[in-house]
Amino acid sequence: MAQSDITIEALGKVGQEDAEYMVSLIRSVPGFPKEGIIFRDFMPVLADPKGLRILLKALEEALPVAPDEFDAVAGLESRGFLFGPTLASHLGKGFIAIRKAGKLPPETIGESYDLEYGTASVEIETEAVAHGERVLIVDDLIATGGTAKAGADLIEKAGGKVAGFSFVMRLEGLDGIDKLGGVPTSSLVSMPA
Repeated sequence: MAQSDITIEALGKVGQEDAEYMVSLIRSVPGFPKEGIIFRDFMPVLADPKGLRILLKALEEALPVAPDEFDAVAGLESRGFLFGPTLASHLGKGFIAIRKAGKLPPETIGESYDLEYGTASVEIETEAVAHGERVLIVDDLIATGGTAKAGADLIEKAGGKVAGFSFVMRLEGLDGIDKLGGVPTSSLVSMPA
């Protein structure tokens, strides 16, 4: 699949040349993890020093809310772990790990959700979020919105408040953002599902 099907959204905040460079690094893999799905792989962006610099700069410049409107950054396993801690550090915030079920010691809060190709569960430690803490959730991709919604539900169960969502990529036509209840969101690029 050609890169021409990728639309620059908030990524444009870093300038057209850098935006196009980063988009050129995103790989599309048809038929993975099952037939009919196109896996959008941004790992080549992370492997490229210039691409990684552009990605991190774009995430910071395209925040859906101002940095003073949230207290911590939460990353969804596993790709939210790749850039979430760096983003948090650049912004002077702490990082909260939202893990796949069974990866944390006891005393966790869990949430199950549907994927476009199955079901899964995520967890956080019961003490991970302070009461009233405002949290920005980051991940690489929003498709059907199940993972992001489950992460938001966990933050709220733990006593926090979701301030916004920041995604690298958004799949069009799956209405994932609609499941997020009108919370401010940003995505760097969008593409057909």
